[in-house]
Amino acid sequence: MALQDDRPLILLDYETTGLSPSEGDRAIEIGAVRMTLDGEIIDRFQTLLNPGFRVSSFITSFTTITNQMLSSAPSCEQGHADFCDWMGDDQANIIAHNASFDSKFFSMETNNIGYQHQGDFVCSLLLSRRIANAPSNKLGDLINFFGIESEGTFHRALYDAEMTAKLWSKLIQIIKTESGLDVVSIDAIKKLNAAAKKNVKRVLGQLG
Repeated sequence: MALQDDRPLILLDYETTGLSPSEGDRAIEIGAVRMTLDGEIIDRFQTLLNPGFRVSSFITSFTTITNQMLSSAPSCEQGHADFCDWMGDDQANIIAHNASFDSKFFSMETNNIGYQHQGDFVCSLLLSRRIANAPSNKLGDLINFFGIESEGTFHRALYDAEMTAKLWSKLIQIIKTESGLDVVSIDAIKKLNAAAKKNVKRVLGQLG
């Protein structure tokens, strides 16, 4: 896999107290991996986050993250400061599966510490809808659909980030095969994600 620019490529996942930061929900876990331009995972980041209130039994059952685990975790502010330091570049390209969800929490939590992200935030779920032709575009279902090796527990942030990285590499390979490109840029991904499903083949042809 190759990308046109050399900005860091970060695959990110959150576990949270609920669906909406605008309604008071907070992040309770960040998981992220750094990927080279040829698809190799070279670094990992993971931390639990104390949201400042108790999480529901539903969230605990969904994520296996308990209030006891969170009681000694860093605050959301400290955890995000650590994450931004690890990321190392405010222009990093960030990939998430269902990025509309993760980007809301990322924006809210990083705004709280005065961090302004300048890079792109791109969705692997949208990309899979455009090019995978899979019966389901949930992360776990796509991993099974493509026969990607997996040994771990979904709905924990680092594992989901690692699986998103493997899925991303697969999707990029499909694009390269169908478009004839040797290099797939983030701008090309954004064009595919913005295209209607019926226009994907035409857009792929134009990319080459």
